[in-house]
This record gives sequence, structure tokens and C-alpha cells, in this order.
Amino acid sequence: MAYTLTNLQDDIRNYTEVDDSVLSNTVLNTIIKNAENKIYREADSDDNRFYATSNLQTGNRYVTIPSDLRFIRYAQLTDASGNQVFLEKKDTSYMAEFYNTPGTQSGLPKYYANWDANYWVVAPTPDSTYLITLAYVKQPDSITASPGSTQGTYTSNKYQDLLLYGCLVEAYGYLKGPADMLQYYEGSFKRALQSYAIEQQGRRRRDEYQDGVIRTPLKSPSP
Repeated sequence: MAYTLTNLQDDIRNYTEVDDSVLSNTVLNTIIKNAENKIYREADSDDNRFYATSNLQTGNRYVTIPSDLRFIRYAQLTDASGNQVFLEKKDTSYMAEFYNTPGTQSGLPKYYANWDANYWVVAPTPDSTYLITLAYVKQPDSITASPGSTQGTYTSNKYQDLLLYGCLVEAYGYLKGPADMLQYYEGSFKRALQSYAIEQQGRRRRDEYQDGVIRTPLKSPSP
């Protein structure tokens, strides 16, 4: 069953045998968001991959980071001839050494680096409004907010066990529940997370033609 916010809240209360006088909607929403963030930090999901395009400004080496960005996967520029080139990721100290006149227009950028929480920087300083494509992992939609609360999210619709076990770990920690139950759900969550990671970061990124069919080695007794 795919989860909506209401269904998930009901299941958490049913599993913990606690009513809404203790686990109010406000408390449960915090528990759910904590569980979602734990999942998103532990395993990269294809659903959270996103692409944004914009134009660099001539003479300005700073690029605004999208507000929903969690981390950059790669950056790509398109020059005036339509050729696409990838920028190399460097540290800001390297950028300063490589190009020590940042206010001067120079040419097609070759490197990029994280500057702060809101900007990243390219070098050399662009001499034209090059098209830039940023591939990144975005902040996922939460089931606690619209439209996820009624339509569900990628995780709640396809990996209900993972989300539920993650929430139960947070809930039993909040309730200071029995240690054996907390241990049980922590184990269940880790197993669900492992299978989720194998699918997202393994099977979904394989190609049967290029990589071959996944095979499980079988022990065969010697004749």
C-alpha cells in the first residue's frame, strides 16, 4: 500500500500502540522528516537527480546555487559553437592560484569550486554568457508537505517498509520505548536501507547488455 501522510501517521501510532494525545500530528511530522532525511543522506536515489540550466554572466565568476541543492554531481558548459565541455571540480585555494585576476574577463571557464552555501565559483572569469548545465541531487519532496501529503512521494509510494521502519526507529527513540523493540526496528530499517541502496545505486545503474545479467554464485559439490 502506498503511503499518504495520514496513512503513515496511523501506522506509526498503531505499531507503537500510542494515540494522538502523545504522538500528535506535529510530533509525527518531525519524526517523519527526520526519518526521510536519514534515508536521503544514506543512499543516493535516482528520483532526486535534477538538472538546471542558466547563463553565466560576462565578467562574473560567481554562480548562484539552486535553493533545493544538496550536492553537485557535475557541471557542463556550452560554448558559442555549441560544443559541450565539462568543468573540473577544484578547491577554492586552487582557483586563486590558477587565476589571480578574478575581476578580469578571460575566456571559457575550465574549473569550478564550492564558494559558500549560496554560490560556487568558476575560473577563468567568463568572457561571454555561456550556457551552463548543473547536474545535482536536490532536496527531496517530503510526505509532510503538499503535494506529498496526499499523493505520496517516491519513497512512500515505492519503499513503504523503508520509510515506516525509519519512522518507527525515530518514534521509539522519542517515546523512550523498550530497548528490544528499538533494536528490532533498527535492524529492520538497516536491512530495508541496504536493499534500497543496492537497487538505487546498483541495479538501476546497470545495463544487462553491457554489464550482463546479475548472477548469484551457487555452491556445487565436487563430483
